[in-house]
Amino acid sequence: MFSFFTRNPIKKLNKQYEAKLEQAMHAQRNGDIRTYSMLTAEAEKINDEMIAIEQSQKAG
Repeated sequence: MFSFFTRNPIKKLNKQYEAKLEQAMHAQRNGDIRTYSMLTAEAEKINDEMIAIEQSQKAG
């Protein structure tokens, strides 16, 4: 009924995803490849969560 009051979880996850990618970029520029790969993996997990939420919203 009041669905316009609920927050969109995809927006929050998208902000986190972009922040992780930016942190990873800075780590890569500084030559810290291990941190870069860990941050990139975390960003991919967030992206997978976003995809799962989008698919559940389309199905429901």
